[in-house]
Amino acid sequence: MDLGAMLKGRGVLITGASGGLGAHFAQVAARNGARVVIGARRKAKLDALAAELKTLGAQSVLAVDMDVGSDAAIRAAFDAVEAEGGPVDVVVNNAGVGGEGAAIDMSPADFDATLQTNLRGVWLTSTEAARRWRAAKRGGSIINIASILGERVAHMVVPYSTTKAAVIQMTKGLALEWARYGIRVNAIAPGHIRTDINDAFFETQAGQDMIKRIPMRRLGRAEELDGVYLLLATEASSWMTGALIAVDGGHLVSSL
Repeated sequence: MDLGAMLKGRGVLITGASGGLGAHFAQVAARNGARVVIGARRKAKLDALAAELKTLGAQSVLAVDMDVGSDAAIRAAFDAVEAEGGPVDVVVNNAGVGGEGAAIDMSPADFDATLQTNLRGVWLTSTEAARRWRAAKRGGSIINIASILGERVAHMVVPYSTTKAAVIQMTKGLALEWARYGIRVNAIAPGHIRTDINDAFFETQAGQDMIKRIPMRRLGRAEELDGVYLLLATEASSWMTGALIAVDGGHLVSSL
């Protein structure tokens, strides 16, 4: 089964697409001939990525200014997508922030900022997509990017891990509610993936010690998420909903 071929012509909207895993997911969709919609707040970075995606084989590319913390911005983004090329088939809720720091010293504003993007943003984007799909009497696939920290804990990331645990539970609840409409909701829980943001940390002693705790004794690469991403974005997973798939080098099954 060629999963990439099954993505051809499908509309894929990716939030938080201006860098990191979001940009990678957009590149994968483009290489497989999808109609790619990239959303984020950093419009200049989006425009640069859009230019790249057009050279990779995307059927079409649209960059939309999309603050996932704003319901008005999300509605405007979906309106722009439908005006340009019709409804999307797949929504990838990738936008997220770290929310790092000692919980005891964290301000309510900092805690709220993490919830705004990581949790409320997933809710707003998912419900907007689902309402449109239901009204059009068509199904769709929502892929939430969770984390192994939604299942385990680590120091100094309480708001982040709390939101990711909530995203996992939200995935299951929405999957149950929306299955009758042909809307599937699944989640990917990446482990520690090397990106430009964390590359320097993993060169430190603390970073090297963390790598040693991964059963496979190495970090993941963004492309090692591709198989699961393409599975959930296509009809190859047509009877999957409410699933959480960890891609983590065995980290979740390691001993405490």
